[in-house]
Amino acid sequence: MAKIKLEYIWLDGYYPTQNMRSKTKVEEHENFQGTLEEIGNWSFDGSSTRQAEGGSSDCLLVPVAIYPDPDRVNGWLVMTEVMNADGTPHVSNGRATIDDEDDDFWFGFEQEYFIMDTATQLPLGFPVGGYPAPQGMYYCSVGGKNTHGRDLVEEHADLCIEAGLNFEGINQEVASGQWEFQLFAKGAKKAGDEIWIARYLLDRLTEKYGYYIEYHPKPLGKDMDWNGSGMHANFSNNVLRTCGDKETYAKICEAFRPVVDEHIAVYGEFNDQRLTGLHETAAITDFSWGVSDRGASIRIPLIAVEKGYKGWLEDRRPASNGDPYKIAARIIKTVKSAKI
Repeated sequence: MAKIKLEYIWLDGYYPTQNMRSKTKVEEHENFQGTLEEIGNWSFDGSSTRQAEGGSSDCLLVPVAIYPDPDRVNGWLVMTEVMNADGTPHVSNGRATIDDEDDDFWFGFEQEYFIMDTATQLPLGFPVGGYPAPQGMYYCSVGGKNTHGRDLVEEHADLCIEAGLNFEGINQEVASGQWEFQLFAKGAKKAGDEIWIARYLLDRLTEKYGYYIEYHPKPLGKDMDWNGSGMHANFSNNVLRTCGDKETYAKICEAFRPVVDEHIAVYGEFNDQRLTGLHETAAITDFSWGVSDRGASIRIPLIAVEKGYKGWLEDRRPASNGDPYKIAARIIKTVKSAKI
């Protein structure tokens, strides 16, 4: 028998931006294989996370995905859904709202973020009381003059890969101290699981660096002439992957036009500060789509057109602090509403 550490991770009830919470359960197992069938549900005090009242505070943690923890001996990362005591999904449970039981929808999320120095409360590369050189030389840069935080970013990539996530890449972004990683999954729920696990690994890693991660889409203020942080959602279903029809793509894009408010409502807090029509964004009050247009709300990738309209779409509106579960759920609902 060996003792293993199970880190149960969940999303709290803060609104509109939820936070990750976690706690460790130590269990004895013989020949543990790392499957959901080998572990059980757990509970927590929901009154401490805005998910229950003190007089009836137990909420359930139901495991939905498990990954090896690359930074702990005999450790495992357990992504969970929050359920009420009667087993129904808690109101804060965005994962339960995803209508993709057959994994027809594939998602690739591009997670942008700022690395912040805990001592200065500023992004890496920002001097106290001033500003670094204007953006332009930071994007995909190399060298100590313009590149800040690479050690943490490289270590995070290694941890995600060791954990078994379908981690697809990293790059420094347009602003100083701003980075991005990409994840892809076949199945909307799995895509959300993996983004949250990747965020967990990133946030935990900062504890030993003296940094923290800022997911606010415009942490330097809405009036600053710096790019904000988004979480572009690349998505497809069987229709988009195989239809080979320009008109079908147009109909799916147009299905998003009448439900702009519903999408913006779940695309992340403070997104109005980022979606201004500047810095490679469409204005939050507008809706547009186009081929290879990074200033549009939804971009049709050029490669999809070159393949004869077989591929995917990119919704460029989600903010970096958005919940991938809720984003995916809303996109799926809209795509399914298209009259095709």
